[in-house]
Amino acid sequence: MAFRRRAYEPGHRPKLLIIVDDTPECARAVLFAARRARRSGANIVMLGIIVPEEGQPWLGIGDIMQAEAEAEANLRLDKAAEIVRREAGFEPERVILTGAPSEQVMTLIEQDEDIAVLVLAAGLGKDGPGPLVSLIAGRVAASFPVPVTIVPGGLAEADFEALA
Repeated sequence: MAFRRRAYEPGHRPKLLIIVDDTPECARAVLFAARRARRSGANIVMLGIIVPEEGQPWLGIGDIMQAEAEAEANLRLDKAAEIVRREAGFEPERVILTGAPSEQVMTLIEQDEDIAVLVLAAGLGKDGPGPLVSLIAGRVAASFPVPVTIVPGGLAEADFEALA
């Protein structure tokens, strides 16, 4: 069960949560969130998720695979942090978790009572808006613990400043 959000209470600061992955729309979510954070005074938490490989690798190989996955996640977080620094002027928080993406998003939201909004960007590809957007906007929207901002895939970057 999720606990009460405290983002706007004294001693707290609201946070925008961004899932940083290798999808083309990720940079759009980061850019939108950075501009919104600059305007609203919020902080940003960037979440990198490592999805474990199917099956159990042989002893030792699993550690190497985990280290490589963490290095890749850190590279993606570095690129996203660069956008936040340029657009919002501060260093965002970084978190890397391992597991199913939807479960890890919920885990982080439940652990951090200052997360006030989840920011996602919808893709334009033939595969639809993306797995997290589909999941959250579809099946779990009614019971999700924080509001979700979905940046439309076709929204011009020029419009971000007016809307963020």
